[in-house]
Amino acid sequence: MDAAIVFTGKPFAQTDSAATKETETKEEASLISPSLDFIVVQKSDNTIDLKATVKAKIKGTFLNLRLLKITFLQVSDTTEKNLGFIITDERGKATLNVKNEALIMAKDGSLNFKASFAGNKQMETADGEVTVKKAQLQITPVKEDSLLTVKVKFVAPGAADSAGKDLTIGIFVNRSFNPLKIGEGTTDENGEVTVEIPANLPGDDKGNITLLAKIDENENYGNLEASVTQQWGIPVSDKQVDQPRALWSVHPPIWMLVTFIALMVIVWGHFLVIVYELFRLRKEEPHQPNPITNT
Repeated sequence: MDAAIVFTGKPFAQTDSAATKETETKEEASLISPSLDFIVVQKSDNTIDLKATVKAKIKGTFLNLRLLKITFLQVSDTTEKNLGFIITDERGKATLNVKNEALIMAKDGSLNFKASFAGNKQMETADGEVTVKKAQLQITPVKEDSLLTVKVKFVAPGAADSAGKDLTIGIFVNRSFNPLKIGEGTTDENGEVTVEIPANLPGDDKGNITLLAKIDENENYGNLEASVTQQWGIPVSDKQVDQPRALWSVHPPIWMLVTFIALMVIVWGHFLVIVYELFRLRKEEPHQPNPITNT
């Protein structure tokens, strides 16, 4: 009698490696690939602004990515120094201000910075790196009689005397949203330029205006900025004051209100009269007499 062999246990299936790889590929393909724009702004108060902007193209439209952690580092010859992190705002921007005393220059006299986003479950990693040479703008306001000017000087420690020649410097006045450009000049052999300032610029309630001198995206020094506040503007109060009644204000003149109300009463009065007459005519409509039937 033949013996029957019975196998007991749980069935198993072989893992499809190709299907697993395909799933992983789809997950990777579905990740958002953000772009990180990174600039360095050297300021006149011996500090540096590290500015990063994070965007991504989602469904054909570029969107600013907010609430992302951006880490800023200084990269030296041998190590990376963590300078801190900032969370992006609603415009996808993160700005970290660092002091020059906390930075270490490389052997060639340059400063190397890096901004990095570590990624998450929905997004890939992104980073940017910028190397600049140390420099600074110095801005000096000058008032001679009724002529207002600013004198701007480019200073770069250890650089050649000709390093500050033929640099284009823009002069701006600070505004609520973006600085307004009011002038421009090119530096001479001493790295200096003088630009005239208009005398009719609106300021705050005391007439103060903030002037900015800027160099944008220089090949060696990156972005440079210097600012100064002067009482050269026209005082403009920010207090809300009730304006007199006028055609261009939210409070029109009384005669206009009375005229408008009278016209509306006349127009709608005619409509009401017409509707009333129609109902009256309908009630007075003669009725057909009932036919008399013989039984």
